[in-house]
Amino acid sequence: MAAAWAVGMAPDSWVRVPSVGGPHGPVRILRFYASTGSIVRGDKAQLCYGVANAKSVRISPSLQPLAPVANRCLEIVPERTTHYTILAEGFDGDVVSKVVTLVVESDPEPRQPAVDLI
Repeated sequence: MAAAWAVGMAPDSWVRVPSVGGPHGPVRILRFYASTGSIVRGDKAQLCYGVANAKSVRISPSLQPLAPVANRCLEIVPERTTHYTILAEGFDGDVVSKVVTLVVESDPEPRQPAVDLI
C-alpha cells in the first residue's frame, strides 16, 4: 500500500528533509558572552555559547568537552582575568572564532572599624 501511495505522488510535492548532522550553510557563532563583565576572585559567572552548522566546538582555556549546540551556559570560577576563545569548525573545514574577557578583581579590602575618639 505504501509503495502505491509513493508512486502516485509527484516529485514536486515531496517534502525535503535535511540530512542529520550535515552542513546547512557556513559555520557561525551565534552567541559567546560572560554573564557579567567582572567578578571578585572566588565568585562564579556563566560563560554562554551557541553555534550553528558546526561539527565541533571548543573553548580555550579548556573547560570541558563541548557539544556544538545553539545555546549552552557553563559555570566558571576563574582565578584571574581570563580571555576565553571559542573556536567552531564547520563541516567544510572553515573555522570561526571569538574572544570574551572576564575581569577578575581582587577581594575588596576589609573596612576598618570606626574608632571613637571621645
